[in-house]
Amino acid sequence: MTENQNDPGLVMAVCAGDTRARDRLIDRWLPEVLRWCIRLGGPRVDAEDAAHDVFVVALGRLDSLREPDRFGSWLFGITRRVLARYRRQAWVRRWVPGFLPVAIETGPSPATRVERSETSRIVHEILERIPPRQREVLVLCDLEDRSDAEVAVLLDVPAGTVKSRLRLGRRRFRLLAEEMSLLDGMPTGTPEERGDEALP
Repeated sequence: MTENQNDPGLVMAVCAGDTRARDRLIDRWLPEVLRWCIRLGGPRVDAEDAAHDVFVVALGRLDSLREPDRFGSWLFGITRRVLARYRRQAWVRRWVPGFLPVAIETGPSPATRVERSETSRIVHEILERIPPRQREVLVLCDLEDRSDAEVAVLLDVPAGTVKSRLRLGRRRFRLLAEEMSLLDGMPTGTPEERGDEALP
């Protein structure tokens, strides 16, 4: 989802006390924030709780937003900080193995669902081991299929920085994926040869 031309109007209406505008703004951005929390928070973060906290912070500070047309990138910044707090809290607790909740599927067999859950767990474990700045770009570009330009706006960095982080992140992901046998049966190659490809 890109910055929307309606965001500035909604933001100003919310600041003026319009509760319907507030609900519309939340409805528009909640799915996006929840995806960020799931993909960037990792298995140790309760994504729904984190997303809730993001909106508590955002709505409480909305009148400090000087550029309403950049609401999306401002909201991503808040999400990043909330997740950092959740992740710090998680580090001081004992590790409790678990999977991210996945939707119940009626089509695939139980064995297929178990395989998918295991793959998802490994992917999240790998993402946990990638430096945060690279992980953010991987999630936004490869998992959410955003353009370099969109991600540059969200992160408020030059497009060249996004490309550099993406290249390094993909290379790191592939090395870790190969180490954990996630890519068994998939085309192989050196990190340099495959560094510019999207996540498997």
